[in-house]
Amino acid sequence: MTIDELLGSDVLLRNEPVQARSAARLSSLLDAAAEVVEEVGYERLTTAMVAERAGASIGTVYRYFPDRIAVLEGLSARAFRRFLDRITEHYRESRLETMEERVSAAIDVYVDLYRTERGFRVVRFGDVVDERLIGGRRPNNAVLAERLAGLAEERGARHDPEVLVFRLQVVIALTESLIHRAFVANPRGDDAFVAEAKEVAVDYIRRHFGDGGAAEG
Repeated sequence: MTIDELLGSDVLLRNEPVQARSAARLSSLLDAAAEVVEEVGYERLTTAMVAERAGASIGTVYRYFPDRIAVLEGLSARAFRRFLDRITEHYRESRLETMEERVSAAIDVYVDLYRTERGFRVVRFGDVVDERLIGGRRPNNAVLAERLAGLAEERGARHDPEVLVFRLQVVIALTESLIHRAFVANPRGDDAFVAEAKEVAVDYIRRHFGDGGAAEG
């Protein structure tokens, strides 16, 4: 399943152009939006601000994004896609044998996005704007948990799919709160809170899937 299939028809980036020039323009608009969001917050973001920062006409912005919510949706979808691309590559190239290792690796990637992806700590995967901004009818965390569960299955994990997705949603909710707290006052993140997020996540996985991530019952 591709990320576009996973996200479904609700994501604006379904219309992402194939031409290199148009794709580059879209990327530059999102880069500009990310900068503005970091400076003023998502509540004050406007399409005019994006146009000014990108050095583009307002008409160019409207070609891709009909309103400010569409811009935020685009930022969230891009961050979501980059997160999943990195997680997928990491899982497939490494030898992460247990669910605990996979969850820990996912947290590492998430923390790195906080540190390196412009605008991510403000918008993240759209949850601060709308709990269903990424997933349409489904909560953003449910979409993320489903994808992570799918990656685990690709690596040979054998768990009840519904149980695994539910448990991963709980892990995501727990760790998101701690990681967000880690970056409230420190742009590089408070290592103690990051470490605690990992410990909480791994303990939860171990409690429900046993040592090494083997499913119970």
